[in-house]
Amino acid sequence: MKKMNSKNNLEMNNKIEICNEGKKAYDIVLRDSFADLLDQMEFLEIEKKKVCIVTESNVAPIYLKEVCELISSKASKTITFSFEAGEKHKQLKTIEALYEELIINHFDRQDLLIALGGGVVGDMTGYAAATYLRGIDFVQVPTTLLSQVDSSIGGKTGVDFLQYKNMVGAFHQPKLVYINTTTLKSLPEREYFSGMGEVIKHGLIKDADYYEWIKENIDAIKAREHEAVKEMIYQSCLIKGGVVERDPKEKGERALLNFGHTLGHAIEKLKDFTWLHGECVAAGCCLAVEISCIKGNISKEEVDDIKGVFEAFDMNGDISELSADDIVKTTKSDKKMVGYKIKFVLLRSVGDAYVDMSVTDDEMKQVLQG
Repeated sequence: MKKMNSKNNLEMNNKIEICNEGKKAYDIVLRDSFADLLDQMEFLEIEKKKVCIVTESNVAPIYLKEVCELISSKASKTITFSFEAGEKHKQLKTIEALYEELIINHFDRQDLLIALGGGVVGDMTGYAAATYLRGIDFVQVPTTLLSQVDSSIGGKTGVDFLQYKNMVGAFHQPKLVYINTTTLKSLPEREYFSGMGEVIKHGLIKDADYYEWIKENIDAIKAREHEAVKEMIYQSCLIKGGVVERDPKEKGERALLNFGHTLGHAIEKLKDFTWLHGECVAAGCCLAVEISCIKGNISKEEVDDIKGVFEAFDMNGDISELSADDIVKTTKSDKKMVGYKIKFVLLRSVGDAYVDMSVTDDEMKQVLQG
C-alpha cells in the first residue's frame, strides 16, 4: 500500500484533537476494538452518571451487547434505546420516544448519551442531546465508514422534517468520537462503498495528494485491507476535523463540505431514500465537477477521471429515470440556499473547492440531461 506523506502519519498518532475557538473540544480516537472505550471516557466520570446507549435495529444485534456490558461495568445506570434502521425513521417521533425513555429513567443534565451506529443514529442522538433539558453530553461511536469519516465529526445534529432532509437540527459538539475501525468488516459492501462518497469528496475539495492516494489504493480499499482503511479514515478525519475546527458553525469554509450535496440531497429525496446517502453525494459530486468543467475550471479528462473513481466503488450515478426539472425544483427547498440563490460548491481544481452563487438552472439542467 502506498502511504501518505504526512507529519501526522497514522503510525505516529491514533488520536486527532479537535479545538473550537482555540480550546480543546474533543478527541477523535481510532482503535481496532472497543477495548479501551472506558479508558477514553474516563474524563467523563461515568461512574457518577446514568448512560443511555442509542442504536438501531441493524447495529444492535452485532455490537450493543459488548458496548452495553462495558458501560454497565462502570456507569451508575445503563439503559438502551433502539429504533428501526433507515432514513425514514430519522424523524421527530423517534426523538420523542427517546425523550420519553430518558424522562422515565430520570435522566438529568449530568447524564450521558452514546450514539452507537451510523449517521442516522449519530445525528439523532446528537439532536436529542442538544435539546433534552437544553443540552446534555453525548459520545459518538460511529460504526459505518460514512459516519466515521464525516457525520460523527463537527457537531452537526438533526432530523428530517416531513420530506425535507435535516431541516431541524442544532450544533452540539460530542465529548468524544471513538472509532473502532473493525466495525467496517460487518458492513454490507454497498453500505461500505457508500461511505466512499464522502471520502473521495474530501480529497476533491481539500487535498489533491489524498485524492491521488485514494486512486492508487482502490484495490486495497475495496478489499478492506486494514492498513489502507485505517490510513484512509485517519486522513479523512484530519480533513473534516480541520475544516470544522476552523469554522464550527458553517459561516465560511465549512460550506465547502457540502460539495455534491445540493444536487445529491435533491436526488436522495426524489429517489425516496432508496439510494444511500453516500451514493447520492457521489452522484452530486459528479454533476458538480461537470458544472466546474462548464465554468472552465477543470478539463473533460479530469471529469472522466473523477467519475471513474466513483464508479470503481459501484457508484455510477445513473439518474436517467429522474426528471431534470424535478431535481432543479427540489434544490430550491435546500436549507443551504441564501435568499433565492443556491450556495453551490464547485472545484477550481482538484483539491481546491469554492462557493459559487452564480450556478443557473440551465447549467444544472445541462449536466442533468447529459
